[in-house]
Amino acid sequence: MTTLTRDRSTAHLRATAPAPDLLDALESEAVHIIREVVAELERPVLLFSGGKDSVVMLHLAAKALWPARVKFPVLHVDTGHNFPEVLAFRDATVERLGVELVVASVQDYLEDGRLRERADGTRNPLQTLPLLDAIEAHRFDGVFGGGRRDEDKARAKERVISLRDAFGQWDPKNQRPELWRLYNTRHRPGEQVRVFPLSNWTELDVWRYVAREGIELPDLYYAHQREVFERDGMLLTPGPWTAPRSGETVTTRTVRYRTVGDMSCTGAVLSDAADVSAVIAEVAATTVTERGATRADDRLSEAAMEDRKKEGYF
Repeated sequence: MTTLTRDRSTAHLRATAPAPDLLDALESEAVHIIREVVAELERPVLLFSGGKDSVVMLHLAAKALWPARVKFPVLHVDTGHNFPEVLAFRDATVERLGVELVVASVQDYLEDGRLRERADGTRNPLQTLPLLDAIEAHRFDGVFGGGRRDEDKARAKERVISLRDAFGQWDPKNQRPELWRLYNTRHRPGEQVRVFPLSNWTELDVWRYVAREGIELPDLYYAHQREVFERDGMLLTPGPWTAPRSGETVTTRTVRYRTVGDMSCTGAVLSDAADVSAVIAEVAATTVTERGATRADDRLSEAAMEDRKKEGYF
Protein backbone atom coordinates (compact mmCIF):
# COMPACT_ATOMS: atom_id res chain seq x y z
CA MET A 1 0.00 0.00 0.00
CA THR A 2 1.43 3.39 -0.99
CA THR A 3 1.72 6.21 1.54
CA LEU A 4 -1.05 8.13 -0.25
CA THR A 5 -3.39 5.14 -0.19
CA ARG A 6 -2.61 4.47 3.47
CA ASP A 7 -3.30 8.14 4.37
CA ARG A 8 -6.61 8.04 2.49
CA SER A 9 -7.59 4.82 4.27
CA THR A 10 -6.78 6.35 7.67
CA ALA A 11 -8.73 9.47 6.81
CA HIS A 12 -11.71 7.33 5.77
CA LEU A 13 -11.62 5.49 9.10
CA ARG A 14 -11.53 8.79 10.97
CA ALA A 15 -14.44 10.13 8.95
CA THR A 16 -16.62 7.06 9.42
CA ALA A 17 -15.79 6.31 13.06
CA PRO A 18 -18.58 7.32 15.45
CA ALA A 19 -17.92 10.48 17.43
CA PRO A 20 -17.16 9.80 21.08
CA ASP A 21 -20.18 10.25 23.33
CA LEU A 22 -19.93 13.30 25.60
CA LEU A 23 -20.76 11.29 28.71
CA ASP A 24 -18.12 8.71 27.80
CA ALA A 25 -15.56 11.50 27.46
CA LEU A 26 -16.54 13.11 30.77
CA GLU A 27 -16.51 9.77 32.55
CA SER A 28 -13.10 8.88 31.08
CA GLU A 29 -11.64 12.21 32.20
CA ALA A 30 -13.04 11.86 35.73
CA VAL A 31 -11.82 8.26 36.06
CA HIS A 32 -8.36 9.33 34.85
CA ILE A 33 -8.21 12.13 37.45
CA ILE A 34 -9.31 9.82 40.28
CA ARG A 35 -6.74 7.17 39.35
CA GLU A 36 -3.96 9.76 39.08
CA VAL A 37 -4.73 11.20 42.52
CA VAL A 38 -5.08 7.81 44.21
CA ALA A 39 -1.76 6.73 42.70
CA GLU A 40 0.13 9.86 43.74
CA LEU A 41 -1.29 10.81 47.13
CA GLU A 42 -1.12 8.91 50.41
CA ARG A 43 -4.40 9.73 52.16
CA PRO A 44 -7.16 10.94 49.81
CA VAL A 45 -10.75 11.41 50.97
CA LEU A 46 -13.99 12.10 49.11
CA LEU A 47 -16.52 14.65 50.35
CA PHE A 48 -19.85 12.84 50.49
CA SER A 49 -23.11 14.41 51.62
CA GLY A 50 -25.58 12.16 49.82
CA GLY A 51 -26.27 14.91 47.28
CA LYS A 52 -26.35 14.14 43.56
CA ASP A 53 -22.84 15.37 42.69
CA SER A 54 -21.18 13.49 45.55
CA VAL A 55 -23.18 10.36 44.68
CA VAL A 56 -21.94 10.56 41.08
CA MET A 57 -18.41 11.14 42.40
CA LEU A 58 -18.55 8.00 44.53
CA HIS A 59 -19.96 6.04 41.58
CA LEU A 60 -17.05 7.22 39.42
CA ALA A 61 -14.55 6.31 42.15
CA ALA A 62 -16.00 2.80 42.33
CA LYS A 63 -15.62 2.50 38.54
CA ALA A 64 -12.08 3.91 38.58
CA LEU A 65 -10.87 1.40 41.18
CA TRP A 66 -12.83 -1.67 40.04
CA PRO A 67 -12.39 -4.59 40.72
CA ALA A 68 -10.97 -3.33 44.03
CA ARG A 69 -13.37 -1.49 46.30
CA VAL A 70 -13.06 2.17 47.25
CA LYS A 71 -10.51 1.95 50.06
CA PHE A 72 -10.23 5.62 50.92
CA PRO A 73 -12.87 7.11 53.27
CA VAL A 74 -15.64 9.58 52.56
CA LEU A 75 -16.11 12.70 54.66
CA HIS A 76 -19.32 14.55 55.48
CA VAL A 77 -19.38 17.89 57.29
CA ASP A 78 -22.75 17.56 59.01
CA THR A 79 -24.30 20.90 59.89
CA GLY A 80 -27.08 19.36 61.98
CA HIS A 81 -29.61 20.98 59.63
CA ASN A 82 -29.44 18.38 56.88
CA PHE A 83 -32.51 16.77 55.35
CA PRO A 84 -33.19 13.51 57.25
CA GLU A 85 -33.91 11.73 53.97
CA VAL A 86 -30.47 12.64 52.65
CA LEU A 87 -28.69 11.47 55.81
CA ALA A 88 -30.51 8.14 55.62
CA PHE A 89 -29.50 7.79 51.97
CA ARG A 90 -25.88 8.67 52.87
CA ASP A 91 -25.71 5.97 55.53
CA ALA A 92 -27.34 3.33 53.34
CA THR A 93 -24.96 4.09 50.46
CA VAL A 94 -21.72 3.81 52.43
CA GLU A 95 -22.95 0.62 54.09
CA ARG A 96 -23.82 -0.91 50.71
CA LEU A 97 -20.41 -0.06 49.27
CA GLY A 98 -18.46 -0.90 52.43
CA VAL A 99 -16.87 2.55 52.53
CA GLU A 100 -15.61 4.18 55.73
CA LEU A 101 -17.60 7.30 56.68
CA VAL A 102 -15.98 10.15 58.62
CA VAL A 103 -18.38 12.76 60.00
CA ALA A 104 -17.32 16.24 61.13
CA SER A 105 -20.14 17.76 63.18
CA VAL A 106 -20.86 21.49 63.23
CA GLN A 107 -23.13 20.85 66.23
CA ASP A 108 -20.12 19.66 68.26
CA TYR A 109 -18.33 22.94 67.56
CA LEU A 110 -21.35 24.96 68.62
CA GLU A 111 -21.75 23.01 71.86
CA ASP A 112 -18.14 23.49 72.98
CA GLY A 113 -17.92 27.12 71.89
CA ARG A 114 -15.55 26.81 68.95
CA LEU A 115 -18.31 28.20 66.73
CA ARG A 116 -21.35 30.40 67.30
CA GLU A 117 -24.73 30.31 65.64
CA ARG A 118 -25.21 32.92 62.92
CA ALA A 119 -27.93 35.54 63.29
CA ASP A 120 -29.63 34.27 60.13
CA GLY A 121 -29.68 30.67 61.45
CA THR A 122 -27.79 29.33 58.42
CA ARG A 123 -25.07 26.83 59.24
CA ASN A 124 -23.57 26.18 55.80
CA PRO A 125 -20.97 28.98 56.25
CA LEU A 126 -19.92 27.31 59.52
CA GLN A 127 -18.64 24.19 57.77
CA THR A 128 -15.15 25.52 57.04
CA LEU A 129 -13.54 25.04 60.47
CA PRO A 130 -14.83 21.47 61.02
CA LEU A 131 -13.73 20.60 57.48
CA LEU A 132 -10.19 21.93 57.95
CA ASP A 133 -9.88 20.31 61.38
CA ALA A 134 -11.00 16.93 59.98
CA ILE A 135 -8.47 17.19 57.16
CA GLU A 136 -5.69 17.94 59.64
CA ALA A 137 -6.75 15.31 62.20
CA HIS A 138 -6.87 12.52 59.60
CA ARG A 139 -3.88 13.86 57.63
CA PHE A 140 -5.82 13.89 54.37
CA ASP A 141 -3.57 15.21 51.61
CA GLY A 142 -6.12 15.18 48.78
CA VAL A 143 -9.84 15.93 49.04
CA PHE A 144 -12.18 14.99 46.20
CA GLY A 145 -15.15 17.31 45.72
CA GLY A 146 -18.05 17.43 43.29
CA GLY A 147 -17.70 21.12 42.39
CA ARG A 148 -18.68 21.98 38.82
CA ARG A 149 -17.76 25.09 36.85
CA ASP A 150 -21.39 25.95 36.03
CA GLU A 151 -22.46 26.20 39.68
CA ASP A 152 -20.93 29.57 40.56
CA LYS A 153 -18.45 32.14 39.26
CA ALA A 154 -15.93 31.16 41.94
CA ARG A 155 -16.18 27.47 41.00
CA ALA A 156 -15.27 28.38 37.42
CA LYS A 157 -11.95 29.88 38.59
CA GLU A 158 -10.72 26.60 40.06
CA ARG A 159 -8.29 24.20 38.47
CA VAL A 160 -9.06 20.48 38.44
CA ILE A 161 -6.40 20.07 41.14
CA SER A 162 -6.32 23.13 43.37
CA LEU A 163 -3.61 23.72 45.97
CA ARG A 164 -4.53 24.78 49.51
CA ASP A 165 -1.89 26.27 51.78
CA ALA A 166 -1.03 25.19 55.33
CA PHE A 167 -4.08 27.14 56.56
CA GLY A 168 -6.39 25.43 54.08
CA GLN A 169 -6.81 28.66 52.12
CA TRP A 170 -7.17 29.13 48.37
CA ASP A 171 -5.52 31.89 46.34
CA PRO A 172 -7.41 32.30 43.04
CA LYS A 173 -4.57 34.45 41.62
CA ASN A 174 -1.90 31.82 42.24
CA GLN A 175 -2.89 28.63 40.46
CA ARG A 176 -0.98 26.08 38.46
CA PRO A 177 -1.44 25.66 34.71
CA GLU A 178 -3.06 22.40 33.58
CA LEU A 179 -2.03 21.69 30.01
CA TRP A 180 -2.67 18.48 28.06
CA ARG A 181 -4.41 16.87 31.05
CA LEU A 182 -1.27 17.06 33.15
CA TYR A 183 -2.26 17.45 36.80
CA ASN A 184 0.17 18.57 39.50
CA THR A 185 -0.51 17.09 42.94
CA ARG A 186 2.76 18.22 44.53
CA HIS A 187 2.44 19.93 47.89
CA ARG A 188 4.57 20.69 50.93
CA PRO A 189 3.92 19.18 54.38
CA GLY A 190 0.78 20.75 55.86
CA GLU A 191 -0.63 21.66 52.47
CA GLN A 192 -3.30 19.69 50.62
CA VAL A 193 -4.97 19.64 47.25
CA ARG A 194 -8.65 19.79 46.45
CA VAL A 195 -9.60 17.69 43.44
CA PHE A 196 -12.59 18.35 41.17
CA PRO A 197 -13.11 15.52 38.64
CA LEU A 198 -16.53 16.98 37.67
CA SER A 199 -15.05 20.35 36.69
CA ASN A 200 -16.15 20.05 33.06
CA TRP A 201 -19.59 18.62 33.83
CA THR A 202 -22.83 20.59 33.93
CA GLU A 203 -25.98 19.93 35.93
CA LEU A 204 -27.52 18.47 32.77
CA ASP A 205 -24.51 16.18 32.25
CA VAL A 206 -24.88 14.90 35.81
CA TRP A 207 -28.54 14.07 35.29
CA ARG A 208 -27.93 12.42 31.91
CA TYR A 209 -25.21 10.32 33.54
CA VAL A 210 -27.53 9.40 36.42
CA ALA A 211 -30.05 8.20 33.82
CA ARG A 212 -27.49 6.25 31.79
CA GLU A 213 -25.89 4.55 34.79
CA GLY A 214 -29.13 3.95 36.71
CA ILE A 215 -27.74 5.75 39.77
CA GLU A 216 -30.07 5.97 42.75
CA LEU A 217 -30.57 9.40 44.37
CA PRO A 218 -32.52 10.67 47.39
CA ASP A 219 -36.23 11.06 46.66
CA LEU A 220 -36.05 14.81 47.34
CA TYR A 221 -34.60 15.31 43.85
CA TYR A 222 -37.92 14.20 42.32
CA ALA A 223 -41.33 15.86 42.46
CA HIS A 224 -43.31 15.15 45.63
CA GLN A 225 -45.90 16.91 47.75
CA ARG A 226 -44.42 18.91 50.60
CA GLU A 227 -45.38 21.61 53.06
CA VAL A 228 -43.50 24.79 52.13
CA PHE A 229 -43.65 28.54 52.62
CA GLU A 230 -42.15 31.32 50.51
CA ARG A 231 -39.31 33.55 51.70
CA ASP A 232 -37.10 35.75 49.52
CA GLY A 233 -38.31 33.98 46.40
CA MET A 234 -37.54 30.49 47.75
CA LEU A 235 -39.80 27.70 48.93
CA LEU A 236 -38.54 26.53 52.35
CA THR A 237 -39.65 23.56 54.44
CA PRO A 238 -41.05 24.55 57.86
CA GLY A 239 -39.19 23.00 60.75
CA PRO A 240 -37.25 23.75 63.92
CA TRP A 241 -34.70 25.85 61.97
CA THR A 242 -37.02 27.47 59.45
CA ALA A 243 -40.17 28.53 61.27
CA PRO A 244 -42.48 30.71 59.14
CA ARG A 245 -42.52 34.37 60.06
CA SER A 246 -45.55 36.61 60.31
CA GLY A 247 -47.27 36.72 56.93
CA GLU A 248 -45.57 33.57 55.61
CA THR A 249 -48.23 30.97 54.90
CA VAL A 250 -47.52 27.24 54.85
CA THR A 251 -49.10 25.42 51.90
CA THR A 252 -48.75 21.98 50.37
CA ARG A 253 -47.13 22.16 46.92
CA THR A 254 -45.66 19.73 44.41
CA VAL A 255 -41.94 20.47 44.50
CA ARG A 256 -38.50 18.97 44.10
CA TYR A 257 -34.98 20.00 45.13
CA ARG A 258 -32.22 20.77 42.64
CA THR A 259 -29.62 20.80 45.43
CA VAL A 260 -29.81 19.48 49.00
CA GLY A 261 -27.80 21.62 51.42
CA ASP A 262 -29.01 22.88 54.77
CA MET A 263 -32.78 22.82 55.29
CA SER A 264 -32.42 26.36 56.66
CA CYS A 265 -31.06 27.80 53.41
CA THR A 266 -32.03 25.42 50.59
CA GLY A 267 -35.22 26.07 48.67
CA ALA A 268 -37.40 23.76 46.63
CA VAL A 269 -38.70 24.51 43.14
CA LEU A 270 -42.21 23.95 41.83
CA SER A 271 -42.00 20.90 39.61
CA ASP A 272 -43.91 17.94 38.24
CA ALA A 273 -40.68 16.12 37.27
CA ALA A 274 -41.19 12.83 39.09
CA ASP A 275 -38.60 10.73 37.23
CA VAL A 276 -35.17 11.09 35.68
CA SER A 277 -36.33 11.77 32.13
CA ALA A 278 -38.66 14.53 33.30
CA VAL A 279 -35.89 16.10 35.39
CA ILE A 280 -33.54 16.05 32.39
CA ALA A 281 -36.13 17.87 30.27
CA GLU A 282 -36.67 20.42 33.05
CA VAL A 283 -32.95 21.05 33.61
CA ALA A 284 -32.33 21.37 29.86
CA ALA A 285 -34.85 24.22 29.71
CA THR A 286 -33.69 26.18 32.77
CA THR A 287 -31.53 29.31 32.55
CA VAL A 288 -30.64 29.60 36.27
CA THR A 289 -28.09 27.45 38.09
CA GLU A 290 -29.33 25.32 40.96
CA ARG A 291 -27.30 27.20 43.57
CA GLY A 292 -28.30 30.59 42.21
CA ALA A 293 -31.96 29.67 42.33
CA THR A 294 -32.23 27.79 45.61
CA ARG A 295 -29.34 28.48 47.99
CA ALA A 296 -29.69 31.44 50.37
CA ASP A 297 -26.11 31.08 51.63
CA ASP A 298 -24.83 31.98 48.14
CA ARG A 299 -26.90 35.18 48.17
CA LEU A 300 -25.17 36.68 51.21
CA SER A 301 -22.97 38.76 48.90
CA GLU A 302 -21.91 38.92 45.25
CA ALA A 303 -18.72 37.03 46.14
CA ALA A 304 -20.12 34.80 48.92
CA MET A 305 -18.81 31.53 47.46
CA GLU A 306 -15.38 32.92 46.59
CA ASP A 307 -14.94 34.40 50.08
CA ARG A 308 -15.77 31.04 51.66
CA LYS A 309 -13.42 29.18 49.31
CA LYS A 310 -10.56 31.51 50.20
CA GLU A 311 -11.12 30.63 53.86
CA GLY A 312 -10.94 26.91 53.14
CA TYR A 313 -14.47 25.89 52.18
CA PHE A 314 -15.07 23.86 49.04
